[in-house]
Amino acid sequence: MDLTADLLELDPLVDLLRGRRVVALVGAGCSTESGIPDYRGPETGKRPRTPIQYNDFVRSEAARVRYWARSTVGWRRIATARPNPAHVALARLEIAGVVVGVITQNVDGLHEAAGSRRVVELHGSLSAVRCLACGDRSARDAFQRRLLALNAEWERRLAGNVLEAAPDGDAELPASALEEFSVPGCERCGTGVLKPDVVFFGENVPRARLDEAWRVFEAGDVLLVVGSSLTVYSGRRFIYRAGEIGMPVAVMNLGPTRADDVAAVKVEAPLGAALPALADSLIGG
Repeated sequence: MDLTADLLELDPLVDLLRGRRVVALVGAGCSTESGIPDYRGPETGKRPRTPIQYNDFVRSEAARVRYWARSTVGWRRIATARPNPAHVALARLEIAGVVVGVITQNVDGLHEAAGSRRVVELHGSLSAVRCLACGDRSARDAFQRRLLALNAEWERRLAGNVLEAAPDGDAELPASALEEFSVPGCERCGTGVLKPDVVFFGENVPRARLDEAWRVFEAGDVLLVVGSSLTVYSGRRFIYRAGEIGMPVAVMNLGPTRADDVAAVKVEAPLGAALPALADSLIGG
């Protein structure tokens, strides 16, 4: 890709955003340059993923064991990930008053780490774990220590056998690694099933969180989609609403999106370069 040529195409986007209040709708493509794989990016078709389904997790102990074994390994990547220039550029744009808020489909916490202040984590955060029985919420770091303490021998045997990192703090493991893995229960109630405090596929976004996302949306004059294919409805609903009220939509994403046919402007370029260039154009370097 000729990045210089692509960045020259920012002028129409700058013209669209200048003087307007921007709502950023962000997907996994914003975090790939921080080392977190996505589900539907340009390389994903070569390695299709099947994410955990909510009903499977709730109903099947085997599914929960499989999830937590893989997540025990994958959490390290999330816990050590750092914001990339795209996250920082969005924070700069918010501080400058251009971006009024971020609605993110990501669960990695990197927007806040970069300095964004008004962030709605539509799908929750991997940094917390919630008991499905009593509702107790605890830090994932603490739960990770419990998982590792309970599975010290399992971790030793696994060393060097992780096949590949996967999206949302997941990891591909050999089938043998899913045997003899133990998952602790809730420390508060003793019996409850513990689930990451994120929205799984097949699960609804909590009403209060969705209401806050709509408040952020309504504060804007233009919707900027960043790093999302908009395949899932939880994000695409904002495109539909923008169309209903005549709000312009702009897209920055590598690859096709479900908003390409309605976007006033689309930019295809690596976000770690394109978003800082956009910020420099709108607010100065």
